[in-house]
Amino acid sequence: MKTIYGAGLSGLALATFIAACAPQGTGREQARNDFNTLCVDCHGERGRGDGPAAVGMVPPPVDLTRVAANNGGEFPRLRVMSHIYGFTPGRSETPMPQFGDVLDGRTVLYDAGDGIPTPTPARLVALMEYVEAMQR
Repeated sequence: MKTIYGAGLSGLALATFIAACAPQGTGREQARNDFNTLCVDCHGERGRGDGPAAVGMVPPPVDLTRVAANNGGEFPRLRVMSHIYGFTPGRSETPMPQFGDVLDGRTVLYDAGDGIPTPTPARLVALMEYVEAMQR
């Protein structure tokens, strides 16, 4: 009986761990709020690079609705998250601010396509998915 009871507790502990790492139901709402707070001034409400602060910006803000189209039809999740977070090697000419400190906090295990689930800030994942949903 102890073996079955122990296995049940182990399963419960695993389920609790997985639930703690799962994205919360408010991720989309938080992502929309983050986009409106962090991105709209430059990228515009629809993400097309036409925000009020974009006038005269060199280089101009990226049209976020065309990220996949400009990448052979594939949305580069890991590259987009890296850019949002502030890790942009070789891109010193960009006026894009770093948002890593703002988006840090609760993490989720996220596989960006490399087969390795990695603890990643939940807000960063949600914001990247929000931008991914803008693709046309």
